[in-house]
Amino acid sequence: MAQPNLRTGPVPGTSPGPEARVQTVIRRLRVLFRALQGHSRRIQEDCGVSAAQLWALWEVHLEPGLSVGDLSQRLSIHASTASNMLDKLERKGLLARRRAGRDQRVVRLYATPAGRGLLDTAPAPAQGELNRALQALPRESLAALERGLGDLLEIMETPDERAALRPITDD
Repeated sequence: MAQPNLRTGPVPGTSPGPEARVQTVIRRLRVLFRALQGHSRRIQEDCGVSAAQLWALWEVHLEPGLSVGDLSQRLSIHASTASNMLDKLERKGLLARRRAGRDQRVVRLYATPAGRGLLDTAPAPAQGELNRALQALPRESLAALERGLGDLLEIMETPDERAALRPITDD
């Protein structure tokens, strides 16, 4: 019996019912999450930091002096999550925090020489596989996915809204 293709959908010439579509979506979500886990595992093995940490380091490298708030916005994570991630990068000697100017409350972020050296050998894309793939989608597909995921979360009635501000893989 022919199986639906996980990338393109149902077997050509067939009209799947709702149960078949549900099963296909579940399988696709599994493939998506396993791909993200695999990407994160490869980054961890190759670089010694998580994929989210690597993305943070790239952002800081691209704009030296970035604030923690600006970084958290770029990564779409909560500021406290960003701060915890930065603690780990700082302990590894890859990132430095500095206070400058009149307002000593504002912390600026900089990649250290060791951090820049890591980035020289790090695999791309720095912004994360999911982010890269979503940005490559046609505008209509991205809008449909956004609506569909919103509908799904609304029906589930159990999503943890705070989860939206944490990286997919543990950091």
